[in-house]
Amino acid sequence: MSDPKYFILDTNVLLHNADSLTSFTDNWVILPMTVIEELDKFKRQNDELGRNARSVIRQLDRLRMKGTLKDGVPMENGGTLKITVEYTNMPGTLLDMSVADNRILAVASNLKAEGKSVIFVSKDINARLKGDALGLDVMDFEKQKCNIDELYAGWRTISVPGEAIDRFHKEESFQEAKGFDFLANEFILLQDELNPKHSGLGRATDANSLTHLNSRNEHAWNVGPRSKEQRMALELLLDPDVNLVTLIGQAGTGKTLLALAAGLECVIHKGSHEKLLVSRPVIPMGKDIGYLPGSKDEKLLLWMQPIFDNLTYLMRHEKQDKNENSVQQKVNKLIKDQVVELEALTYIRGRSIPRQYVIIDEAQNLTPHEVKTIISRAGENTKMVFTGDPQQIDNPYLDSSSNGLSYAVERLKGHGIYGHVTLTRSERSPLSAIAADLL
Repeated sequence: MSDPKYFILDTNVLLHNADSLTSFTDNWVILPMTVIEELDKFKRQNDELGRNARSVIRQLDRLRMKGTLKDGVPMENGGTLKITVEYTNMPGTLLDMSVADNRILAVASNLKAEGKSVIFVSKDINARLKGDALGLDVMDFEKQKCNIDELYAGWRTISVPGEAIDRFHKEESFQEAKGFDFLANEFILLQDELNPKHSGLGRATDANSLTHLNSRNEHAWNVGPRSKEQRMALELLLDPDVNLVTLIGQAGTGKTLLALAAGLECVIHKGSHEKLLVSRPVIPMGKDIGYLPGSKDEKLLLWMQPIFDNLTYLMRHEKQDKNENSVQQKVNKLIKDQVVELEALTYIRGRSIPRQYVIIDEAQNLTPHEVKTIISRAGENTKMVFTGDPQQIDNPYLDSSSNGLSYAVERLKGHGIYGHVTLTRSERSPLSAIAADLL
């Protein structure tokens, strides 16, 4: 049997995922005292960080009942957890020990000096860089991560004989796709083997069959698709049998605009939902908005300006109304009448949300647990749409592979009530397109 490894966990790992304590089977998990002190600072917060801090502290207290954390307590996964007091210095370095990260790294460095197989685990890139510079093995906490380079796109192209495409256009479904193992709600572009311009677009109903897209889903709020990917997105956004949709794409691909158009269509024109609820994590989920000036609505106005911009465009586009005052009045009336509700993510936890069309914009800044928390709020006849760009993340402890949006795409693909589309072409303007492609 190989020698056990010693995993030294940074505080941000525990704050990111409270279950990380038990993620290192058959090995030692070491928590420096500084980590416990930092957890204590977070435990009173009424956000996701505070909840995770409290959860970890409760787990540690239960483990304490089994022995002494100073010497190490066995866990159910075969590992051992130990809390250790830091060394006050690190031989051979001039690091400032008043810095919390340096004290945590000192524990790792001194354990390595004792001959232990040590791995420093942190969500903080800078802390990992410092650890590497000290000669430590370092790693990100990779549970709930996916390979962004192989992320499910929601659609693919397959080459078939031209006659098969002709039959697909004439018949209700396509039954000649044995062996491709389509996923539920995956879009398939059938392309002629000899003439790529000869094609057909279908949607998978099972592993081997395709059906035509619904012609009633070609437009929403007088907005039509400008690309095949936008057409796929509208198909999912307007389908009442698809309860969860994720849209990924860079700026200008139309993901937020299409989601809002579909939401207005379903709430106002179709009446299939009672309200359009829109939110976006401009700052990490759960942060209190009280430090901003003004009332709650005034604070939200600052956060939600991109949503207002899209709503204004849609109101103007609906009847080609050029009167800016009239357009703004329409937007304000939708909000005043609570047809459209703009909400902070802080207030979503604990709610039950029935019969609503919910859009979470900029979802790439959410953790996997936060995405799970939001989806679990869905009540009867509620549809949820998550939009975002995994390449544009503001959360310092998330990346394109570990954020909640990417994780949801990879975990939920193939489920019958879920659909996804990755949009690749900017449609906002020629200037936006060249910026996205070249800058």
